[in-house]
Amino acid sequence: MIADLTDNYDINQEKPVVLPIDGTVDLHTFAPKDAASVVHEYIRACMEKGIYELRIIHGKGKGVLRRIVHSHLERNPTVLDFRSDDGPSGWGVTLVRLKI
Repeated sequence: MIADLTDNYDINQEKPVVLPIDGTVDLHTFAPKDAASVVHEYIRACMEKGIYELRIIHGKGKGVLRRIVHSHLERNPTVLDFRSDDGPSGWGVTLVRLKI
């Protein structure tokens, strides 16, 4: 479950994780196996708050998280489009636009 600062839990419910719902999520603190569900819940939470442009930070590395994220975004019906960041983050960040 992804929630705002007042109601935060990590996916495994082992310890609380503070995830502000502000349009940017950093997946470095999550296991790759949890990435798709974190992105799914974060998109849902952003839509509830009226946030339709997101930055998903997955890092560069070997590209495992990026492939997981992009695969999920391709199948998510609320996603209008997505692309790699044009700025200094490059392909370590995916920019997402959601349908209004």
